[in-house]
Amino acid sequence: MLIVPAIDLSGGACVRLFQGRFDAVTDYGDPFVRLRAFERAGAEWVHIVDLDGARQGAPAQSDLIARLAAETNLKIQCGGGARSRLHAQALLDAGVSRVVVGSVAVRDPGAVCGWIDAFGVDRICLALDVRARGDAWEVAADGWTAGGGKTLSDVLQCYPHQSLHVLVTDISRDGALTGPNLTLMRTVRALRPDIRLQASGGVSSLVDLAALRDAGADAAIVGRALYENRFTLEAALAL
Repeated sequence: MLIVPAIDLSGGACVRLFQGRFDAVTDYGDPFVRLRAFERAGAEWVHIVDLDGARQGAPAQSDLIARLAAETNLKIQCGGGARSRLHAQALLDAGVSRVVVGSVAVRDPGAVCGWIDAFGVDRICLALDVRARGDAWEVAADGWTAGGGKTLSDVLQCYPHQSLHVLVTDISRDGALTGPNLTLMRTVRALRPDIRLQASGGVSSLVDLAALRDAGADAAIVGRALYENRFTLEAALAL
């Protein structure tokens, strides 16, 4: 399982939100410092989110992301406000290896299928951020401020691509350090055994990472647990 450290950007700083709430922000300082530390630790990828872009509906920190890409040899998976093919192209041109798309992947799967066909299945990752709604999982949109009106199963059915990258986050656990939702991950894996499943939300320990691996995740996004020294990135990579 691939371990992918995360950098969330707001106002040029590295921050973390609690459950996607912009009124619950912790500032972790200079993103360049974090990026260099992740590279020294031996990471292969970094997951960068333009939180301001996610909130505004269009990339808002593209210049900063381009400078981060120029600074590192890490491969960058990046999203936040990428809601058009031009947005995706601009991120790829800035040095990003894979573009993460969320709201538009829920609301206009036909368009995103076209992007996948144009850029390649390895250059696009769907970000499906979910909340429990009865017996189903509703996919959120607009920086988690709105319901997308579709279930996780509905959205996955719109994308027939083999080996598609899909990042699934249980919003209730994001930034909470309460452990990942293993049942959710097993559900996604059963629905689509062919996808490359990335897990996000709740990781607080090396035990959590091992459990995600055993639940079928191909990658785990790790943020707050690293920033609060619950474990080192070196130890996670060794696992």
